[in-house]
Amino acid sequence: MAKFDVVDMNGKKVSTVELSDAVFGIEPNEKAVHIAVVNFLANQRQGTQNTKIRKEVSGGGRKPWRQKGTGHARQGSIRAPQWVGGGVSHGPKPRSYVYHINKKVKRLAVLSALSDKALNGNMIVLDNLNVTEYKTKNVVNMLTAVGAGKKNLLVAAEVNKMLVKSANNIEGVKTTVATSVNTYDVVNADKLILSVDAAKKLEEVLG
Repeated sequence: MAKFDVVDMNGKKVSTVELSDAVFGIEPNEKAVHIAVVNFLANQRQGTQNTKIRKEVSGGGRKPWRQKGTGHARQGSIRAPQWVGGGVSHGPKPRSYVYHINKKVKRLAVLSALSDKALNGNMIVLDNLNVTEYKTKNVVNMLTAVGAGKKNLLVAAEVNKMLVKSANNIEGVKTTVATSVNTYDVVNADKLILSVDAAKKLEEVLG
């Protein structure tokens, strides 16, 4: 069990907390993290790219010239792929990029990402993340006080609409709850900022 300083929203140390090494202290597995990040990004792709093949391009229904005797190469349509304005051969069509990875690999990746942040001093533990009013300035002041980075992931124990709304338009800040933490968001953030309750929730879910 490793000990971490707990600060309030003004950046002042108020206590310490012991967190499980099984969640915040394992040896990071880079391969598992890579697999999870690639999977996450692939699953975000919309797959709506589309090109028209020769039968979908308008026109070209008539043979441009007779088969023989013109000196030209034989052609069947001016919408064949070799013609300007013709259809695209073997171009992309709408498809799904979604695929699934092994649950154990996915879990190992999240643990590795969390442990990397904790071991390298890029995890900030707050006594609470309770925002009581819709005010972006309060969240900005909190981030400044605790020494946040350019990109930050705020993790609460449960959904707090005021926190989400207040942080929504701050560049480089993303909010989530402990049960929805994913490898990409943790890796992509410079600082992982979570409440004590969120840390304990992560231990319950991943421990």
